[in-house]
Order: sequence, then structure tokens, then C-alpha cells
Amino acid sequence: MYFIGYFTYATNQEETAEQDRRHGEFSLIIDAENPYLAILKFKDRIVKYREMSDLFQGDCFIYLIQLFELDHFPVDDAMMFNYKSIAGDPMMPFIRCSIPNDLTDTCRLFDWKNNIPEIDGHKEKLFLQFEFGSSNILSEPGDAFELSSET
Repeated sequence: MYFIGYFTYATNQEETAEQDRRHGEFSLIIDAENPYLAILKFKDRIVKYREMSDLFQGDCFIYLIQLFELDHFPVDDAMMFNYKSIAGDPMMPFIRCSIPNDLTDTCRLFDWKNNIPEIDGHKEKLFLQFEFGSSNILSEPGDAFELSSET
């Protein structure tokens, strides 16, 4: 079975200034015989990240929010995980590490300028745009849409 653990965390909680504390979310995936073994493997991996990287610094609290169990991966229709909606305009920059490991630093800085995301100072390409009140697509990726090595 495939297990995907969805976690939230708070790091550097010993810091008194809010800008020095961090919080976020991450997921781990593993092929395991049962959910208990998956959770043990998740724990071991998180400990390794703490020991071998800058992830999970200082006083750190990690919460397992959801555990997904899949007997196979979707083939015909893509499956959505962890859709999140936050009130207000995006304001604060954040750091995202797509596939962090001990061999490479895959972390990138995400920021917002006029409600358009920028990654490492470069504007992101629009993928889809919908019209208010309908499912009409105003803009979608065409033949010119290119994937980069960071996508």
C-alpha cells in the first residue's frame, strides 16, 4: 500500500520575535505494509531531515494531520490532495523545498507581487484562468507552455 502523510509544523518556537519563528506544511510518501509501519518510517525520515538539513530547526512541533492510504495510483483522472484556501490576498513570502534531501538544496523563495507569484525573483507563468461565475476557461496552457527543471 502507498501511504501519504500530510503534516503541519512550527519551528524556532523558542524565538521571541514573530518573524524569527516559522510554520508550514509538508507531505511524505512511502510504500509500506500497513499504516503503523508507514508512520514509523515517516518518523525516521523526519528525524533524518532534522539531523542532516536546516529543516525543523529549534523548538519544533510536527503534527500528522492526515494519512492517506492508496492501493494504486490514479491512472485516468488525477487525484487532488490538500487543497487549501486562505482568506485575504497573499502577502508574506515563503520558502518551499519540493523534494528536499541530503544531496541538494532544492529550496526556493516564493513571494507575491500584485497577487502574482514570483519564484526566486521570477514571475510565474499562468497555468489556468477561469471567469467569475462560470467554468469558462479564459486562459489555459497552450503549446507554448514549457516546463522548466524547477516545475
